[in-house]
Amino acid sequence: MSDTPVVIPDDLISVSVEAASWLSTLPRTEVWIADLARLTLQAACPGIGPAGIGILLTDDAAIRELNRTWRGKDSPTNVLSFPATETAEGALPKPEFEGVPLELGDIALAYETCERESRTQGKRFADHVAHLVLHGVLHLLGYDHLADDEAQRMEALEIRILAGLGIADPYETELAGAIDD
Repeated sequence: MSDTPVVIPDDLISVSVEAASWLSTLPRTEVWIADLARLTLQAACPGIGPAGIGILLTDDAAIRELNRTWRGKDSPTNVLSFPATETAEGALPKPEFEGVPLELGDIALAYETCERESRTQGKRFADHVAHLVLHGVLHLLGYDHLADDEAQRMEALEIRILAGLGIADPYETELAGAIDD
């Protein structure tokens, strides 16, 4: 494992904004979100190399439809992750073909749900969104929280990466466990 940071080209992390509320709330929204995804990749999977992620910043109505279509849950949620490859937790994913960038998958976030959760949990909106972007990227890297041991490993990694950004442990309060993916 190398201590040299991996530079992931901007053009491989695509951020699309469907809901204008994102742009009026977070300065430099697309750049900031892409930087968070890039930082998460580098922290969670050093040496990953070029990797593609699509991130959709949308609203509750659109994410409700995605949640209903892909998960059978007819309700909005804060973040959804759609991995493009099967990846073992903590393993270095490899592209399907040599010389082709790895396509990790897509993430979608719903503005209204993220805003409501940040308010009810007493968190800064940007801090909550940073946690959810990080959480979504970790899912694309094979991390999950279905079993207690998986949840503990994923949460510990989230806490460590967020601490590096100066963001408090999102699991500290009773209200904090609101990630429903």
